[in-house]
Formats: sequence, structure tokens, C-alpha cells
Amino acid sequence: MTISLERTDRIEMAEPNEPTLDELFERLEQSVPEGYKFEIVGGAVHMSPQRATHWETILDIVEHLRTRYPKKRVLSDVRIDFPGRLNGFASDVVAMAEDYAKTEKGRWRYQDIDFVAEVISEGTAANDYGPKKAVYAAAEVPVYVIADPYIGRCRVFTRPQDGNYKDDVTLVYGQPIDLTDTVVGITISTDDFPRD
Repeated sequence: MTISLERTDRIEMAEPNEPTLDELFERLEQSVPEGYKFEIVGGAVHMSPQRATHWETILDIVEHLRTRYPKKRVLSDVRIDFPGRLNGFASDVVAMAEDYAKTEKGRWRYQDIDFVAEVISEGTAANDYGPKKAVYAAAEVPVYVIADPYIGRCRVFTRPQDGNYKDDVTLVYGQPIDLTDTVVGITISTDDFPRD
């Protein structure tokens, strides 16, 4: 079954006998231990603990984004439903476009995202570099940044087209993430990104 969103975009919902994203989130919200975040990627539930390194990197990115985006347009760990089968992500950092709109249920729309960043945890790398990257590209998220404290590098994906990113740049911590030629319009310093 599919649900049509505005602008002819579609989000595939669960098959008739499997739970919907809303049902899955309702069940999980009551059973996930404190200090963990969870999200649903392609119907699979993924939980990861929040670590200090993770949070410090998120905060650093948010502080840079706040030079251009007001706080009500910068999110962290907030559920956003994406195209494909049962994709409810709680991305580490999201910056929303100025003219954003929420769904009838009061949720943020993926169509209004300018920027997403994910900070690698040991158990999330495969998702962040694989299915989530593919979903972000298919959703035409203009900028997707992966920060990896284990190897001290960032991957910066821009210019989504035909379900993939045309540009893919790898930077070592200490090199700036220059997004001045994107919708984000700023440079993010990685000098203070912590390492694991």
C-alpha cells in the first residue's frame, strides 16, 4: 500500500500484515532504554547508545549551522519518514529549508531538508554509508555529511540526481567542509571534531 504526499512523492508503507511505521515507533518508544536512540531503516530496527564523542560532534555541527539557520530549523534525533519501505530515520543533525511545512500529523517532511549529518557509531556505519545514503539521495537531500570519529574523516555528498549523489568528497578532520556553493551556504570547521 502507498500513501501519496504532496508533490507526487511517495512513501511506501508496510504490507497489509506488517505494522506501519507509526505502530512500530509507538511500540519501540516504550521499550528503548534511556540513552539509546533508535530508527527504522528498510523495516529493520537499529538502536545505538549515545556517546560523548557522538554528541560533541553533533553539537559542533549544530553550532556551525546556527550561524545561518534559526534554532527551530535545526533538528537532532527527530523522526522523519523517508521514501521507501518503512524508513523512519532519527538523523543526527538536520537543517530544514526556510519554507518548510509539516505533515498533517505535525511531522517534518523530508522534502524540506537542506542538510543531513550522521556521526558514525560502531553499529551504524553500514547503514550510514549504505541504505541511508541511498534513501537520502533518492529523497534529493541536497547535502549529506558523514563524520567518522574512528578514522577522523568526513564524507560529503552533494548534488543528488537519479537516486545517487554526483559529488563525493572525503576530508580528514582538520579540513573545512566547504558548503558555500550549496543551499547550506556556509563552511563547517572540523578542527574540533573529537576522535574515538
